[in-house]
Amino acid sequence: MGMRPAARMPKLTRRSRILIAIALGVIVLLLAGPRLIDAYVDWLWFGELGYRSVFTTVLVTRIVVFLVTGLVVGAIVFAGLALGYRTRPVFVPNNDNDPVARYRTLVLARLRLVGIGVPAFIGLLAGIVAQSYWVRIQLFLHGGDFGVTDPQFGRDLGFYAFELPFYRLVLSYLFVAVFLAFLANLAAHYIFGGIRLSGRTGALSRSARIQLVSLVGILVLLKAVAYWLDRYELLSHTRGGKPFTGAGYTDINAVLPAKLILVAIAVICAAAVFSAIVLRDLRIPAIGLVLLLLSSLIIGAGWPLIVEQISVKPNAAQKESEYISRSITATRQAYGLTSDVVTYRNYPGDSPATAQQVAADRATTSNIRLLDPTIVSPAFTQFEQGKNFYYFPDQLSIDRYVDGGGNLRDYVVAARELNPDRLIDNQRDWINRHTVYTHGNGFIASPANTVRGIANDPNQNGGYPEFLVNVVGAKGTVVSDGPAQLDQPRIYYGPVISDTSADYAIVGKNGDDREYDYETNVDTKRYTYTGSGGVAVGGWLSRSVFAAKFAERNFLFSNVIGSNSKILFNRDPAQRVEAVAPWLTTDSAVYPAIVSKRLVWIIDAYTTLDNYPYSELTSLSSATADSNEVAFNRLAPDKKVSYIRNSVKATVDAYDGTVTLYQQDEQDPVLKAWMQVFPGTVKPKSDITPELAEHLRYPEDLFKVQRMLLAKYHVNDPVTFFSTSDFWDVPLDPNPTASSYQPPYYIVAKNIAKNDSSAAFQLISAMNRFKRDYLAAYISASSDPATYGKITVLTIPGQVNGPKLANNAITTDTAVSQDLGVIGRDNQNRIKWGNLLTLPLAEGGLLYVEPVYASPGSSDAASSYPRLIRVAMMYNDKIGYGPTVRDALTELFGPGAGATATGIAPAEGAASPKPPASPPPPPAGAPATQSPPTAVPPAPDGSATSATLSPAKAAALQEIQAAISAARAAQKKGDFAAYGSALQQLDDAITKFNDSN
Repeated sequence: MGMRPAARMPKLTRRSRILIAIALGVIVLLLAGPRLIDAYVDWLWFGELGYRSVFTTVLVTRIVVFLVTGLVVGAIVFAGLALGYRTRPVFVPNNDNDPVARYRTLVLARLRLVGIGVPAFIGLLAGIVAQSYWVRIQLFLHGGDFGVTDPQFGRDLGFYAFELPFYRLVLSYLFVAVFLAFLANLAAHYIFGGIRLSGRTGALSRSARIQLVSLVGILVLLKAVAYWLDRYELLSHTRGGKPFTGAGYTDINAVLPAKLILVAIAVICAAAVFSAIVLRDLRIPAIGLVLLLLSSLIIGAGWPLIVEQISVKPNAAQKESEYISRSITATRQAYGLTSDVVTYRNYPGDSPATAQQVAADRATTSNIRLLDPTIVSPAFTQFEQGKNFYYFPDQLSIDRYVDGGGNLRDYVVAARELNPDRLIDNQRDWINRHTVYTHGNGFIASPANTVRGIANDPNQNGGYPEFLVNVVGAKGTVVSDGPAQLDQPRIYYGPVISDTSADYAIVGKNGDDREYDYETNVDTKRYTYTGSGGVAVGGWLSRSVFAAKFAERNFLFSNVIGSNSKILFNRDPAQRVEAVAPWLTTDSAVYPAIVSKRLVWIIDAYTTLDNYPYSELTSLSSATADSNEVAFNRLAPDKKVSYIRNSVKATVDAYDGTVTLYQQDEQDPVLKAWMQVFPGTVKPKSDITPELAEHLRYPEDLFKVQRMLLAKYHVNDPVTFFSTSDFWDVPLDPNPTASSYQPPYYIVAKNIAKNDSSAAFQLISAMNRFKRDYLAAYISASSDPATYGKITVLTIPGQVNGPKLANNAITTDTAVSQDLGVIGRDNQNRIKWGNLLTLPLAEGGLLYVEPVYASPGSSDAASSYPRLIRVAMMYNDKIGYGPTVRDALTELFGPGAGATATGIAPAEGAASPKPPASPPPPPAGAPATQSPPTAVPPAPDGSATSATLSPAKAAALQEIQAAISAARAAQKKGDFAAYGSALQQLDDAITKFNDSN
């Protein structure tokens, strides 16, 4: 019987068609409208920043990828459908009970909808997914060579970074497209009679056989290509149970040959499949496909498993040694840990030290950091907040400045930002929130080694930070008492001010000044923004667009918006950098700095890869997690990398929002590729001014990744590496309130990179022995411009206490626990331990320093903010403890050790002070019990003896002896207020001794 004619479907009325068209238009408007508005707003925003080329390049790339992928995939699927329809049998036996007939009728009634709509829909989905891979495509088009070849195939690493991911992407889309075309062709032949399943055998038309067999053959050929590319991906493969990344013995000697064999088998099977076109026998392609499946199981999986179990495991260390060496070399290259960057030096860690040696180490002792930036934020809020809507972040930042005398100091720094969420009552209405309270005011810095007054007793008013402020003063002029001059302390862009659901401010001249600025004794002063930042919002089109974007009708009806008004939005510094450079990963730490009299936010940014051959794959969120990140919910994104470079330093102006990108790593091939994609967006390294270079820090997240890798990859011998016996561990934070790794710390101390006595700003971390609490190493990364990026590792051979053991010794010391027990009795004061710093000191020793804070038990009291109450130290197995650094050093090493503790270290290159001379012996006949226990004050020139002491010196010596006796008596009684007073008297007497003639 002939094919039944298609049944006519009932037609829709004109009114129904109009209603359906309107409904579809509304749906499209609801779906596409917000995206079109966002695109237009982004176009305005990127243009205001001067990065519109980034927006257009990304947009054009996405559109082109979408169209090309959609057309190619849709065309392949369409070809499968069209060939199946056009080569259908002329006559098809029909059966009234055949369900296929109903489908055939339905398809014929909507032939264009099915024939064009289905491929178009599949192409649309493919294009939507593919356009998200624009990064991979741009790197393929612009990537270059690394200048380094892989150890197995001899290919430049640029092939793995830029080309191989693109080939994989294309192959995956071709595989999906051909497979979908196969399904479409199969369905078409089945529906239109090319394939009939009636009877025992069924029937298959010649055209159906040729087309289906051809598509299957193409799939098998694509699988052969996949096997070929698999060979290269072995070099970044991680096999379970291996202590390293990359192809090991089994991969090279079993998996790699297996892939080549499977390539050959796949090509042979493809030929067997294509043979069915001529031979008309489907058993041959069926046998070929079964052979391919069995080969993949036996050769691809079974053979490597046998080699692994029989040959490798019994002699794993020897078998894998060559490949472990490859992994060690590649991982060091990929993470910037090569010998030109990392220097290893042996360091005793437990050498004895005298008071004279400690005092001579002025770069360290004068800069011992007392302020913990994770603790003192409430004190900043208490003393420097000013208004309820100003705010400081819970974790402050550390930076360094050189004072007028050329001395280097580290500071705890913070910008006093406006926090919209702290507005109250009528401050929250739309006009006040977005047009009045628009900006913060001030840059606050506190010397990290200094507090305001000594708190010998918790009831005394001392121990708080000393604040240096740059702010708009009561007369409207800028008060610049901070560590550097600042011309504009108003802050319109920052991480706090942007941390709200409606992050925008409307500024600009429109009548009288409207923005809250500062207050005098008489009235409130207003201000009008004059910066270059912001998108014009005066026109009705802009007002309508932003009203839709922020779902706020006041954009349309409020008269506070005038023809000169601008809107500031997207004000988070890190997010601004990520927007203008979407190929960068930003550091979790953003910090403010005064550079060339401007307040800027400095952001470290990274270029990364996840397929660097033989390099260990690392999770950024796991590697960068520490007690600070966990406590402040500042974890890095869960991104896996096997290559990372701090290739870009970015600044965001706090007043006008200007984003500037600087090339930091001039050798990074990934950055070079992106600079070709977006020419002109990244300034060369030579554009970094000396003022900016002085405030660049070695990035914290990169350092944490590197220290975790150095824990393993400091090992050179592959057999030792395999045994893990010489691995290190990142120590856990010993603070009882912490729950993760100890964070690294920024400090100013003696220059580890140059190994001299000048002061240097550096990022440091202790490292434990593997699964033990004893120190294995000390890592320092330099941030000074002359030695920036140099990592020095001091390896410690002996059994030296690690942070946990040091903290346990300090907190359980009898004198310490008794004193703090008295201070915290009946919850009168809450005790909080600060960060435990590990500092190389004198000639081969390590000093642990842990500040102790106390705050009254009442959390809502005005004085409940933490303040420094004690300083605890440990050197070797001895504990030093007192109200000040000088007191603790004196208890540890004797009088004179703290002579430079309150001083300021010279900046790099400045001359170090002359160390104290050798101390004279006590006068003849002096009672032994009155002699200083460890050392006596040094004479000016080292020549004084008991026979030549002047009367003034003799009197000063008596005062020294009396002060020591008083200190001993106070210590025995547990009276640490008296103990601190006695130590102060001792230091004064030492000074008097030195100044006496």
